[in-house]
Amino acid sequence: MNILIIEDEALAANNLAEMIQKLIPEAHIVAKIESVREAVSWLKNNTPQLIFCDIQLSDGISFSIFEQTQVNTPVIFTTAYDQYAIKAFKVNSIDYLLKPIDEQALKGAMDKYQRTTHSSPIDYEALIATLTQRTEYRERLVVYVGQKMVTVKCSDISHFFTTDGNVFFTTFEGKTYDVDFTLDKLEGMLNPRHFYRINRQMIIHIEAIDTMYHASKSRIKLTIRPPFNQDVFVSFNNTPGFKEWLNR
Repeated sequence: MNILIIEDEALAANNLAEMIQKLIPEAHIVAKIESVREAVSWLKNNTPQLIFCDIQLSDGISFSIFEQTQVNTPVIFTTAYDQYAIKAFKVNSIDYLLKPIDEQALKGAMDKYQRTTHSSPIDYEALIATLTQRTEYRERLVVYVGQKMVTVKCSDISHFFTTDGNVFFTTFEGKTYDVDFTLDKLEGMLNPRHFYRINRQMIIHIEAIDTMYHASKSRIKLTIRPPFNQDVFVSFNNTPGFKEWLNR
């Protein structure tokens, strides 16, 4: 099986290629392409059996690739967009992988591809229209301080974290409150331009990052403000998405 990867983040492309070849040893990654312009040129002269394609590339939205050249190959999009925007992919019969990609999700996408005998036409105009719609994100949270109800602006929150099954957040002023939402729920409520889920235990605000270090080849260590009482790491699986988030 000849597979093309269109992804402008080299680490993300390499990780995806490794996961594909681990899952399907006979798979052959024919090329890793970083831009719309390069993809259009390559696809005019080559026909892979499957394409993995990131949405946001260095020189534009990848949908324009398929508007500029005829492609009948099935496409699996990779995306960091939230669940609201992903409805567009379901409506248009497109498979997708939500970043950071995990092996189980990849296996599901490949199983679906292998069950599919034909590829439905893709309405890229509808996709772009849906993805550019404004999503309303939570601007404040209500918390309890004793018997009092207090509102806290999300822009004032440094990080959310979980400990012993409970979820808390700490403001930039260093005040910590418990909150009734899970981290999974908060991910969909918070503006993804400002907040990122760095691991299973923590979501951070971009302004909370003080310094970043390479703890290993594939993990990043952070110091945040106000300081956290444990070492803070971006997990292996979340590192490619974290780097993409920083570059937005």
